[in-house]
Amino acid sequence: MRAEEVAGYLQQHPEFFEQYADVLAEIHIPHPHGGRTISISERQILALREKSKQLENKLREIIQFGEENDAIGEKMHRMTLALLGARDIRSTLSAVYFNLREDFAVPHVVLRLWRGDGHGDLPEFTPVSDASREFALSLSHSYCSSHAMVDTVELFGEAGSHLRSFAYVPLRDGETFGLLVLASEDPQRFYPEMGTVYLKHLGEIASTALLKHLDQG
Repeated sequence: MRAEEVAGYLQQHPEFFEQYADVLAEIHIPHPHGGRTISISERQILALREKSKQLENKLREIIQFGEENDAIGEKMHRMTLALLGARDIRSTLSAVYFNLREDFAVPHVVLRLWRGDGHGDLPEFTPVSDASREFALSLSHSYCSSHAMVDTVELFGEAGSHLRSFAYVPLRDGETFGLLVLASEDPQRFYPEMGTVYLKHLGEIASTALLKHLDQG
């Protein structure tokens, strides 16, 4: 008989294990982690232990993800409160930079805006190249990359040549009016496959806070 036929028979006739319990007790199979043999019951116990260990590791991983998400959620909450308390464009920008640097440990942050009057003295309103602006307008959601897109690396000045990962967050209220760029020397800080849910939330919070002041001279 082929092994598949034996397995099929045993699945269809579970009473076999009751009728021939003494035979099963005498059967020994190779130990999964050694050269000696063990009984089927011992092998079942080992299999259950291994499965239990796998489940424990999975549970530990889920708990870790939950704790990390809770921590990020708390940081987003603190940033939201800081932006709600900002009274003008300068304090709003300061809150964005401070929270990203101190709470989220993002080493390099650049923000550019092309909407609003009376704020030309702020570096955030320095005109960007057509390529950078078109790239921002093309974004339907936050985007992470291992290299700078178009000519945005120039926004970081001398630090640009040392940066190895980037996150691009469009600022919009129906239409895009700015771009928030996060960057790091760590190639794994921002990468194409990473989730962007919190970056999306960041963009929405920053956009709402900035819009309150953009049209105020």
